[in-house]
Amino acid sequence: MDPDEARSRLLDTAERLFYERGVQAVGMDELRTASGVSLKRLYQCFPSKSDLVEGYLRRRDERWRTALARHVAQHGTTPRDRLLAVFDWLHAWCDDPGFRGCAFINAFGELGATSDAVAGAARDHKRALQEYVTGLARELPVDDPVALGGQLLLLIDGAITTAAISGDPAAARQARVAAETLITAATG
Repeated sequence: MDPDEARSRLLDTAERLFYERGVQAVGMDELRTASGVSLKRLYQCFPSKSDLVEGYLRRRDERWRTALARHVAQHGTTPRDRLLAVFDWLHAWCDDPGFRGCAFINAFGELGATSDAVAGAARDHKRALQEYVTGLARELPVDDPVALGGQLLLLIDGAITTAAISGDPAAARQARVAAETLITAATG
């Protein structure tokens, strides 16, 4: 198996297992077995579990934000619609049977205090998401799109966390209503 295929299989397996059960609950031997990658190749691709966790989070960030942006572009015809489409996408994602909350918040909660790589990946994801949402807010006639973007990010993270803990994706719909109120007040 070539290094690219091994890396891809390891990241696919890590994403599935880490997201389902948590980073600390999954050992490297289990990842090796589940991915079908030899131990030697695993450590050639990822010299430590920390490297694998960071790789998983970085790839998940890219995929997650790409899926969100694609949905927003397809379903938002106006600046307001694009911002609200974020919450519609969240609802669909939170309603997925495999939904386990925010992978970045989960990983940060497990390892953020002891792993600079995990903390950095989580912070980078949240920063990129805030920049994306703020960019959408900049399309509106608002005085402070940065403030609005920050407020909407809090609603996004709150909806994801609430949906994960409660098992009810309706949190995203409730966040959408709150977002509409914030947008109306900011564009008032």
